[in-house]
Amino acid sequence: MILLSGDIFDGERALKKDKEFFYSIVKNNTDIDFLYLRGNHDIKEGYNESLKNLKLFNDEWTYYSYGNVVISGVEITAKNYASLYSTLNLDKNKVNITMLHGQKADSVGLGLINLTKLKDKNIDYLALGHVHSYEEGELDFRGKFAYSGCPEGRGYDETGKKGIVLLEINENKVKTSFIPTSLRVISKVVVDCNGLRDSYEVYSRVKKVANLTKDNIYRVELQGEVDFDTEDLTYELEKYLENDCYLISIKDKLTRRFDYESLEGDVSLKSEFKREVLRSEELTEEEKLNVISIGLKALSGKEI
Repeated sequence: MILLSGDIFDGERALKKDKEFFYSIVKNNTDIDFLYLRGNHDIKEGYNESLKNLKLFNDEWTYYSYGNVVISGVEITAKNYASLYSTLNLDKNKVNITMLHGQKADSVGLGLINLTKLKDKNIDYLALGHVHSYEEGELDFRGKFAYSGCPEGRGYDETGKKGIVLLEINENKVKTSFIPTSLRVISKVVVDCNGLRDSYEVYSRVKKVANLTKDNIYRVELQGEVDFDTEDLTYELEKYLENDCYLISIKDKLTRRFDYESLEGDVSLKSEFKREVLRSEELTEEEKLNVISIGLKALSGKEI
């Protein structure tokens, strides 16, 4: 069986093609039971056709038995978030797997899961959804909890290895293991560029620090203070590095150190713009640098 603890889709109203794709998987794998507990991203999702191997949940505890194994679950709503802990009823002689969707917390509330209130409830494994990274921990003397995360990173903020949790049940014991499934790993790399003199030195520093590989995805954040024009730096670096990895995004968080004396004799629209901003008494030094950076892009006709 496959346990799906929510957020199969990206929104409350899933696209028709996404629904058809997901439910066709269920239809074409009749030897597998899919236990699907909706999350905050798909709580309004519904399906009209009855599928024998699709097991659903609602706002009251639902129990599915497979021999000595009982899988329970409830969708957390404004109606039940306070009472769901006291209404969970599990046989201590069974192997109990419980499914919930929400953020673990020390309090109760909509979208929250209070792990303390789930202790001593005879849970052997608590399968959680909502967090997109793998996390596992002890629930009590008997059971453990885990967020499986998502099988593949879907944005630059979803870094690290992604996968599923495999449950193997033998002799009334639950053995768990994290199985990486992601084709690519997304990494965030911070590169200190303090004192670098030009874009080539930044490029060399990124190559050295980021350790890029062909199959993976990178978000590189440039930090530090430099004294050269970084107007085209992001575009240039992404072009230079695009063949070193599957995908790369450069975020320019550099601050510009200006040579004020060199601006005095320079006659150009860009230099006049810089001087005008630098003369401002209303902006902080950091704000001046940000305004100059955005303004230079605008004057060059580049996307901001």
